[in-house]
Amino acid sequence: MREREQWSSHLGFILASAGAAIGLGAIWKFPYVTGMNGGGAFFLIFVFFTVLIGLPMLISEFVIGRGAGKEAISAYQKLAPNSQWVWIGRLGVVGCFLLLSFYSVVGGWVLIYSVLSLTGNVIDESAQYPALFEHIIGSPLITLSGLALFLLLNVLVIASGIRKGIEKANKYLMPLLFIFFIILVIRAVTLDGAVEGVRFFLAPDFSDITAEGVLYALGQSFFSLAVGFSCMVTYSSYLGKTVSIPSSAGSVAFMNILVSFLAGLAIFPVVFAYGLEPTEGPGLLFIVLPSAFEQMPLGGLFLSLFLLLFLFATLTSSFSLFEIMISAFTEKGTARKPVTWTAGAVVFAAGIPAALSSSTLQHVTLFQKTVFDLTDYLVSNIMLPLGCLFIALFVSFRMNRALVKEEFTLGSSLSPVWFSSWKFLMAWVVPFTIVIVFLSTLGFI
Repeated sequence: MREREQWSSHLGFILASAGAAIGLGAIWKFPYVTGMNGGGAFFLIFVFFTVLIGLPMLISEFVIGRGAGKEAISAYQKLAPNSQWVWIGRLGVVGCFLLLSFYSVVGGWVLIYSVLSLTGNVIDESAQYPALFEHIIGSPLITLSGLALFLLLNVLVIASGIRKGIEKANKYLMPLLFIFFIILVIRAVTLDGAVEGVRFFLAPDFSDITAEGVLYALGQSFFSLAVGFSCMVTYSSYLGKTVSIPSSAGSVAFMNILVSFLAGLAIFPVVFAYGLEPTEGPGLLFIVLPSAFEQMPLGGLFLSLFLLLFLFATLTSSFSLFEIMISAFTEKGTARKPVTWTAGAVVFAAGIPAALSSSTLQHVTLFQKTVFDLTDYLVSNIMLPLGCLFIALFVSFRMNRALVKEEFTLGSSLSPVWFSSWKFLMAWVVPFTIVIVFLSTLGFI
């Protein structure tokens, strides 16, 4: 039997896991949700919930993955044989497949915008940015081309394996992401009028926070760490036994919070400096920011940097979604390359309806939602919270307690109180919190 591949280093695992977590949620969704919910106060609540809820969930997936040494489906089969818990892994694989089918569409948009920006075809004094965005997402040829190219980049990396593919790509993309962010933050905070944006983001005003805003922060805290679909179970299954799981999870959570912090500092000063609205919503990236960068010196260059870092983050996150599917087949001995290329073709076919939801299929709706919106709702509002809940219950009440403690403490010198605190959070606080978020997203609260 062939030897199972592992990460070549602890740093490689940290960067790959952070890359999995840092994606659309941290750079696209977080800024506009923050802008719509009061700025700094929302950010502080988000950080609080990330530490209290998201981090324990991340540790749980790491414990399950390394404890089993298997990918998502096989992990639950090994840890709870002849039981229905295996459906957590199956839910993760199906969820990642559905998520990729529309996530890759957005990835294609970002890729197209990046290419257009690098060639100087986004920034234009006479440009109508809403019309440009509508043209891109409304063209079947453009959206399908973007989808195909984005998936091709994923396939080329995933087919190369864990060390030569995912780990190597993240070792280049993640440092570049942080370098680009630092450059953009320096440019943003030195603009005339930027201080208002900095104050909006870093000076919390809790009078602007609503119950709905708190629930948004709660949901964002565990959605932003890529937990719920067992992606991190798969990633941690390649992790050696000498590495501390709590410290690794802490590093990933810290990097995710740092990226959200940098995203806020890169965006809000620019928005306020040019008199734009931070409450724009999803159009903040594709419509508001180009119109702001247009007004600053070397705006085209800085917009290109921002779009590239967004593309890097989108890619590193999609790698983890791909890997959970590929590993489910390669675990049984199937060759990685043919499985990866086949999966890429299948995801492309599945993504076509979502890609055409703003053009050819825009009138095809179910429950008053397009295919894109319906898939997003099903994955984000139903499947992901359920995945989080089942994982919390599994690690708290079904997984072997001795193995759980062993995996938590290996490679670590933490006091036993840390393990007890984590167990309490996972058994009682996290499940209750997930149920609250789940009910709120369905409109029952």
